[in-house]
Amino acid sequence: MTPDELSQALSTALASAVADGALALPADALPASVHVERPRQREHGDWATNVALQLAKKAGTSPRSLAEELANRLGETPGIKAVEVAGPGFLNITLDAAAAGELARTIVETGAAYGRGDSEAGKRVNLEFVSANPTGPIHIGGVRWAAVGDALARVLEASGAEVAREYYFNDHGAQIDRFARSLLARARGEAAPEDGYGGQYISEIADAVVADAVAAGGPDPRDLPDAEAQEVFRARGVDRMFGEIKASLHDFGVDFDVYFHEDSLHESGAVDRAVDRLRDAGRMFEKDGATWLRTTEFGDDKDRVVLKSDGEAAYIAGDIAYYLDKRERGFDEVIIMLGADHHGYVGRMLAVCAAFGDTPGKNLQLLIGQMVNLVKDGQPVRMSKRAGTVVTLEDLVDAVGVDAARYSLARSSVDSTIDLDLDLLTRATNENPVYYVQYAHSRTCAVDRNAADRDVSRQDGFDPSLLDHATEAALLGRLTEFPRIVAQAAELREPHRVARYLEALAGDYHTWYQQKDRRVLPYPDEDVTDTHRTRLWLNDAVRQVLANGLDLLGVTAPERM
Repeated sequence: MTPDELSQALSTALASAVADGALALPADALPASVHVERPRQREHGDWATNVALQLAKKAGTSPRSLAEELANRLGETPGIKAVEVAGPGFLNITLDAAAAGELARTIVETGAAYGRGDSEAGKRVNLEFVSANPTGPIHIGGVRWAAVGDALARVLEASGAEVAREYYFNDHGAQIDRFARSLLARARGEAAPEDGYGGQYISEIADAVVADAVAAGGPDPRDLPDAEAQEVFRARGVDRMFGEIKASLHDFGVDFDVYFHEDSLHESGAVDRAVDRLRDAGRMFEKDGATWLRTTEFGDDKDRVVLKSDGEAAYIAGDIAYYLDKRERGFDEVIIMLGADHHGYVGRMLAVCAAFGDTPGKNLQLLIGQMVNLVKDGQPVRMSKRAGTVVTLEDLVDAVGVDAARYSLARSSVDSTIDLDLDLLTRATNENPVYYVQYAHSRTCAVDRNAADRDVSRQDGFDPSLLDHATEAALLGRLTEFPRIVAQAAELREPHRVARYLEALAGDYHTWYQQKDRRVLPYPDEDVTDTHRTRLWLNDAVRQVLANGLDLLGVTAPERM
């Protein structure tokens, strides 16, 4: 019996109590579904609900009386072994072994679809993440967003949403000018501009720009006048740098559906259209020769200049146009993932959302991620061999590999600063969380291989009532939770919940595996029985859920380690 089936049984019991007059509750007060959850203490049963406490006042009775009425009706439900009324009116429900064990077959037969749902169905979501400036390799903060953002996209899709992964390509503004000047200076053997970029990668790209330009039959850009030379280094340098960024992300398992160029907002007139839309709505005003947006009307700490007194667009003008563009492309929800240094951006952008008549926190959602610190040999790692100033995606992957990097970055709430111990993430020990989960999966696969060698086949028998050990009940209970964990991770925008669930599942599996009287394989002098076959179903259910969960995080599920 799944949580949804139990919820339906509770709803049926409530409806029948109302129908026969045992419960004086208006029909429209009946909940569409009854929430059930796993009790904190295993001895309290398999599932618990506080529905009696929620409805008692409306029904004109005490919570405990209502709970007792439901307990009597649920006791007749096939698959339910016992129902206990606890405390002021909680219901603790215990399933019989057969009803609980049936889940193992359900998971195996459902396969990769187990855990997927429709809680986010009907939503078109634009998810923007990473969006690092094309002036250098992706630093460790951007790598965190690559791991978390792609995992969030996968979780949302698994919950029924239509998701577009989008990268905002900042190819407009002062930082691009500084990048071009830095390349030109390095190519000419000159000192970098005081406000420019350094690192080995600048030399590599500068050399490549010269080689590309000459190979294309053009002049050596180093010999051109400064303005012309800088334009060559800007166009070719940005294109090459961004090509490297895309390649690095692809190797990290992250690809985007849309690469949106900031420059296009200014060239297409999108900024002017957005300003006109807000002006027509009465949200703009003129002051000191500039055009301002009344963001204080929507909770911002001050109004914002959109068009400067010289007619140039302020930085926020592009943000306004970009948000409107996303909404006009048909996205119901716009999620933007930002670094820890963007806290000041939140108030003004939520005000922009409201100024367009949208709902902040719904149509526009801003997620702020905290810092990532790397540690090796007990010491902070702060410098990159190639970038010179920051640790990059390539540095992290070279140190621990893609799987460990993605998992370790996605397993913590983005609200928290994380310290990644590079030594720990390369160890084949249970202290390494990604190893712990992947090893559990590979162990399930080893059991499968050994079962095949011993002629233990799932297809020859399944008796869920045989899954009656405490470790099996714990394992089945954990497996039952997976769909809800995925839906919760999608709703709260917290993919780390999937990782923490997998670690708990791996722990339950290792505990079960180590029970000498819970063997899947018969001893040499034993015949194969339905007990072995049924336990193989449970083993394979764990394997499937581990694989499904790791896939949501973009991490592989190895069959051998």
